[in-house]
Amino acid sequence: MGHPDKPAPLRSDAQRNRERILEVALAELTRSADAPLSAIAKKAGVGQGTFYRNFPSREALVLEVYRYEVQQVADTAAQLLCARSPEVALREWMDRLAQYAMAKAGLANALREATTAPGAFKSIAHGLLTDAVTLLLAANEEAGTIRPGVSTDDFMLAIAGLWQIDAQGDWQSRAGRLLDLVMDGLRAGAPR
Repeated sequence: MGHPDKPAPLRSDAQRNRERILEVALAELTRSADAPLSAIAKKAGVGQGTFYRNFPSREALVLEVYRYEVQQVADTAAQLLCARSPEVALREWMDRLAQYAMAKAGLANALREATTAPGAFKSIAHGLLTDAVTLLLAANEEAGTIRPGVSTDDFMLAIAGLWQIDAQGDWQSRAGRLLDLVMDGLRAGAPR
């Protein structure tokens, strides 16, 4: 018998439907914050019942799209650490975070319209990204590639400038320079 607070895992076809809805919703909501839910369901190839069973409201859909996207970025931290040195993994992850931040700019209006509680979506991102940052910082501190004692909060404050960059401008160059500065600061005082 399962835990009463935990929802049962979705069947594989139901999971595919849910993921397809999220992919279509990301594209549609990025294009237009007020994209009709019926159009999203139709493009995802699911009926209205399936759509509303997964996402009973626009707010539920938008928040889940946001959470899903943040989860994708967070999950890449462990993948990068398996394939790269800690220092390279950290810097590549920061680039992926920048790409996410710029893509999220298109979702900003949908997020603002859908969330009634200020900061609701910010808290989703913070929780998911904290684990990824903690993992990357610990690996780098153990490898001696960053200064000891950098906290997750320190790191998040240092990269907060990403969210100030205009996604319509030359964001890649600006983000790259900002993240290079952050890496230089993390390396200063490193044992190696």
